[in-house]
Amino acid sequence: MPCDSTAIPSLSLWAAPRLSGLRIPADSAERARLLRGQSVQQVGPQGLLYVQQRELAVTSPKDGSVSILGSDDATTCHIVVLRHTGNGATCLTHCDGSDTKAEVPLIMNSIKSFSEHAECGRLEVHLVGGFSDDRQLSQKLTHQLLSEFDKQDDDIHLVTLCVTELNDREENENHFPIIYGIAVNIKTAEIYRASFQDRGPEEQLRAARALAGGPMISIYDAKTEQLRIGPCSWTPFPHVDFWLQQDDKQILENLSTSPLAEPPHFVDHIRSTLMFLKKFPSPENILFPGNKALLYRKNKDGLWEKISPGN
Repeated sequence: MPCDSTAIPSLSLWAAPRLSGLRIPADSAERARLLRGQSVQQVGPQGLLYVQQRELAVTSPKDGSVSILGSDDATTCHIVVLRHTGNGATCLTHCDGSDTKAEVPLIMNSIKSFSEHAECGRLEVHLVGGFSDDRQLSQKLTHQLLSEFDKQDDDIHLVTLCVTELNDREENENHFPIIYGIAVNIKTAEIYRASFQDRGPEEQLRAARALAGGPMISIYDAKTEQLRIGPCSWTPFPHVDFWLQQDDKQILENLSTSPLAEPPHFVDHIRSTLMFLKKFPSPENILFPGNKALLYRKNKDGLWEKISPGN
C-alpha cells in the first residue's frame, strides 16, 4: 500500500529534532483533541487483556479469546499502541522510561512476528499519556519514544500524538493528565479512553515484578491464546519494612513520580505491592513451582482461568 507523503510539522513543543522515519499526519492535533473530549468507558473483564507497567501484549483480529487490549493509571508514563493496518496485528504497552531504547525494538519485533507475510498495509503508532509535570519526566519520555521510533528502519506513521502538553489540564495552578488510560479494540482498531476494574490475573505479582525493577516483558502468546507470567525473580525490596510503616503522605511523595496527579487508589496499590514483596522476597520456587511459568487462558465466559500443569 503506498504511503502518504504528508509533510512533517515542527514539534517545537518539545524542541525535538525534525523527524525523518516517522510520518506525522497534519490532523494529529485534531485526533488528540477528539480523544481528549471522549468520556471514559468502563471496560469489563470479558475479552480484555490488561497490560500493566513494563508489560506488552500483541495479538491480531484472528484471536478468539482477546478482543481488547488496555492499560491505565498512566501519569508520567505513556501508553503506546503499534498496529499493522494490513493484518490488524496490534501491540499495546505501558512505558515508564526505564529503558526506552530497548523497549521500542521489542515493540517493533512483536508486530513484525505477525506481519512477515503481510503484502500490504503500514505501521501506525499511537502515543498517549503524560502531562506537564514539574520534573519534566513526561517530556523526557515523549522525547525518547519519538526519537527511538524515528531510528527504526521501518516507515512508521504517527497517527495519534496525545502526550505531555497535549494531554495536560491545569487546576488551581496544579497540572494533571487528561487521559490516564486507553483501550484498543483489536477487531475494529478503535482506540478510546478507558478505565478498568479488573487488572488481573496475578495483579499483585505482576505489579511486584515492575516495582522491583523488572524489565519490559511480553505477557501473551497469541498462537496459543495464553497469558504467560514468569518465571521471574527479584532481590528483596530495600527497606520494605520502613516503607510499610510510613503514612500515606510519605508513600505518595516518595514512591510516585507525580504525587499530586496519582489516582485515588495509588497508595493502597503501592502498600499491597510492598506487602507482596515482603511476603515473597525471593519468589522463584514459591510462586513458580518447578521454575515454570503461570499460564492462563480465557474460559467460555471470557474470563481468565488458570491452566493446571499438564493441561
